[in-house]
Amino acid sequence: MKTKAYIFDFDGTLTTKDTLLEFIKYGRGRLALLWGLLLYAPLLVLMKLRLYPNGKAKQKVFAHFFKGMCVDDFDTLCQRFADDNRARLLRPKGEETVKQALESGAMVMVVSASIVDWVKPFFSHYKMSGTPSTTHGICILGTQLETHNGHLTGRFSTPNCYGREKVRRIEEVLQKPRTDYEILAFGDSRGDKEMLSFADKGYYQPFRH
Repeated sequence: MKTKAYIFDFDGTLTTKDTLLEFIKYGRGRLALLWGLLLYAPLLVLMKLRLYPNGKAKQKVFAHFFKGMCVDDFDTLCQRFADDNRARLLRPKGEETVKQALESGAMVMVVSASIVDWVKPFFSHYKMSGTPSTTHGICILGTQLETHNGHLTGRFSTPNCYGREKVRRIEEVLQKPRTDYEILAFGDSRGDKEMLSFADKGYYQPFRH
């Protein structure tokens, strides 16, 4: 019998908004966010036109706001952000689907291009798993941050968890051959295209109505 696996994108799929922008606004303020977006507008336009890598653009924006921040302070900010915005940002139908999948004993992963440090606290009320199985709760995969001497360097320690990288990260933690799984994937953008194709059943923008 195949192991059932539910794989969810985070931003736009389980949430109503992009959490990178929401996190910057929460941590640095609305005016700082607007100024930063204005400063990096040419780069962001090139990214939208696919003339500049998505991950590099995101890293530059992130570094502008958080480079040099103490890791402990950043972790506290991530937890506060989730606690204060969970009810506002999570889509009820998406959260209910995650809950039902966990209760059924299925493998559950959230795979996000967002920084894993602020994605995890949104699901801290569930049991966590570093390597997913049918009994070990929810596994969170995302872009990870480089640190040095207890501070953020502003760089990513992993590739941006986007597109093909999402599939690579999923394959990295699967414990059995792909053919032993029945995978249901949920996404909302071109960054999820490869993940949805990798699944047995792919659902595009499933929780919006």
